[in-house]
Amino acid sequence: MKIALIQMNSQPYRAANLRQAEELMQQALSGRPDLIVLPEHFDWTGGTAVQKRAAADHVPGGAAYKLVQSFAARNRVAIHAGSLLETRVGSKRIHNTSVIFDAHGNEIGLYRKIHLFDIVAPDGKVYNESETVAAGDSLLIYEIGGIRIACCICYDLRFSRLFDRLAQENVDIFVLPAAFTRQTGKDHWEVLCRARAIEFQAYVVACGQCGHYETPAGERRDMHGHSMVCDPWGKVVAEAGDEVGVLEVEIDPTCITAVRSLIPMATHRVDLQNVQLAVRKAQR
Repeated sequence: MKIALIQMNSQPYRAANLRQAEELMQQALSGRPDLIVLPEHFDWTGGTAVQKRAAADHVPGGAAYKLVQSFAARNRVAIHAGSLLETRVGSKRIHNTSVIFDAHGNEIGLYRKIHLFDIVAPDGKVYNESETVAAGDSLLIYEIGGIRIACCICYDLRFSRLFDRLAQENVDIFVLPAAFTRQTGKDHWEVLCRARAIEFQAYVVACGQCGHYETPAGERRDMHGHSMVCDPWGKVVAEAGDEVGVLEVEIDPTCITAVRSLIPMATHRVDLQNVQLAVRKAQR
């Protein structure tokens, strides 16, 4: 399976973002990919909470949805549409949603981000995703050409229990659209991507945003970029830099089989629900 990762620098301007996405996907076609992956928030990044709610669009039927659906059908290529802002009728909060299309433009399914990024970064910048986004409540695994692919988004990468649950369904690839901050990304991005690949003996395809955007208050926020693909042994087999562009990689199913045969973790895994736990405090 050939996969093309689209690394973008999205801004709070939908029309420009969609043009950039389409141009990069068109560029990716020269490599004849079986699957194109877009980053998190490919349709809209930044802005105020009010602007994000106003920018959220319909799934199905919105501008970003229609663009990707049409591109997939027209060019006979499957697309994992990173994530887009999905409106929720009657609600003040929206969803951060991945939509997957097959090579005929049919919607395979969607995944709404479960873990929301509410942190204070080391430099004091506040990220409060739950102010505008409602968490999803279901998981998605889809299959292309006999390869099983699981969905996750950005902050999900830190939660190994989510990956563990997905891995129980014999997942071959985890696809992770992201918009990691540069502050956290420089220390954690590669480490976490490689760790998840090693832990669950699957490929990790992590497609990120790069560059920066400015908040309405003029605060600069840098994104990490460095989209990467890790194989089931934890080796980084492809990595982008800090620029907008296309990263191409070929997935080798024999690598998955070889790693799982060498270290058969699936047969060694113990159901810890049945293991007793003792917590004791030493006397001082």
